[in-house]
Amino acid sequence: MKPIALPRARTHWRGGTPRRTAAVSLVGTAALVLAGCGPANDAAGSAEGSVTLGFVNGANTHFHQCLLKSVEQTAKAEGAEVLTANSKQDAGTELSNIEDMISRSVDALIVQTVNVDALEGDIAKAKSAGVPIYLTSVATSDTSDVLGVAKVDLKKVGALDAGWIAEDAAGEDVQVGIVAGAPGAASDLLVGGFKGALPATAKVVANQPGMFNPAKAQDVAENMIQGNPDLDYAFVANEEMAFAVRKAFDAAGAKNVKIVTVNGTEDGLAAVRSGQLSATVANSAKTIGETAVKNTIALLDDRKVDKIADIPLVLVTKDNLSQAPQYCPE
Repeated sequence: MKPIALPRARTHWRGGTPRRTAAVSLVGTAALVLAGCGPANDAAGSAEGSVTLGFVNGANTHFHQCLLKSVEQTAKAEGAEVLTANSKQDAGTELSNIEDMISRSVDALIVQTVNVDALEGDIAKAKSAGVPIYLTSVATSDTSDVLGVAKVDLKKVGALDAGWIAEDAAGEDVQVGIVAGAPGAASDLLVGGFKGALPATAKVVANQPGMFNPAKAQDVAENMIQGNPDLDYAFVANEEMAFAVRKAFDAAGAKNVKIVTVNGTEDGLAAVRSGQLSATVANSAKTIGETAVKNTIALLDDRKVDKIADIPLVLVTKDNLSQAPQYCPE
């Protein structure tokens, strides 16, 4: 039987005892003998120095699909293996996914959480197992127990959209509706930043969750415009919902309601160009995924990169469409 090489040990991470290092030191020669009896490749990586990452995604929106594609493509380019799971907006499923990744001996976890409140348990589970955890989009208030973060300043995203409304309203009294996402994590931060940056002359007359679901968002928008026929603006927590909200408003004869939103997808930019949407804040899923994978590998190897990497944000209107970054990998 021909033995295979074990992945290299990583000992620098201070968030807990690295589980892979402990396993290598304890099983040593026995692992080599047993490995020779099985397949030439396994989930922990087959080549000396290889890295296996576990990516736990939060949902299946266009953003999450593009993020997954970016993580997978970047991992391949970096010579790393990536195992993936989707938590489908459920915190319990997220923790189960993390436990499963730990059992599959990943070198590090990358997590797009469904809820900031869920991260405490996620991080504690990973730390107790000695598996570093890297966060995407959102960060906890205390980052001492995480390997790093590819952070989107979601409060700033909301504030940029609110700033556009303030400039467009030019001091006039206006009514604003909010179609939020799913309660927790991204949506709460987006809406909080948006509301906090609105001018005093802008009154929020409706605020309902669309659950990041276009059909739900359309129902919310239909009820919103019926209850508030004088609505001037709407903030929608992602572009997929924004298209449905636009459809509902137009069907109700409210084509003058201006919509601001989030993402910067190809379809979103086209909608800004056509006037269906007034503004969107581009926060590239491609950039988030690339940053997460590259920085995770660099930090595992003790190479110097920023622990907290801020993802660039661009408020996109008709006037600066060319400045929007690529959102989704090819």
